[in-house]
Amino acid sequence: MELGKKVKHKTKKLVDSKHMLKGITLASFLESTIVPIPLEAVMVPLMQARRESLWKIALMATVGCVIGAVFGYALGYYLFDLVGQWVIDTFFSQEQFESVKQQMQNQGFWFVMTLGIAPIPFQVAMLAAGATQYSLPLFLLATVIARSIRYFGLAAVVYCTGDKAEQLIKRYKMKAVIAISVAVLLLWWLSNLISQ
Repeated sequence: MELGKKVKHKTKKLVDSKHMLKGITLASFLESTIVPIPLEAVMVPLMQARRESLWKIALMATVGCVIGAVFGYALGYYLFDLVGQWVIDTFFSQEQFESVKQQMQNQGFWFVMTLGIAPIPFQVAMLAAGATQYSLPLFLLATVIARSIRYFGLAAVVYCTGDKAEQLIKRYKMKAVIAISVAVLLLWWLSNLISQ
């Protein structure tokens, strides 16, 4: 069965499940740790089918991601020497990771916020934060803000547009991600100006 059909099949089962919220939390945890496939493919149809729970779905997706972020941070912090190289070789290049580590040391909070919104595997931010021993509270705050913008943003689109949400998101996703990323980068730039 091809990936698209598998996702649709799993989503259909999740829509009808009494464990739907636990399932979305687990899916979010997996997406943020080991499965670099965007959760939106499951969340949007699920939110459309279960509109009475769409804010809870967004909340549980955020919670799952935050739990995954703590796990990824701990991997980077405690086990980077053991597993970090495998993760880098699997998902990124050494140059990409070195660049991320440098950004983490210089502008950690804003860097995590940007990676949490942009369609870039979030694992790199988690590992780099742990490996550079970046402040855990600031890392978690940036993660919560970024993923809340992403998941509650999806919920707001579904709330406002209903069954047209999936089509609108497919059509405007990149433009929305770029606009939000530019807004975060602008805030980042302004915070640098103010702090100087």
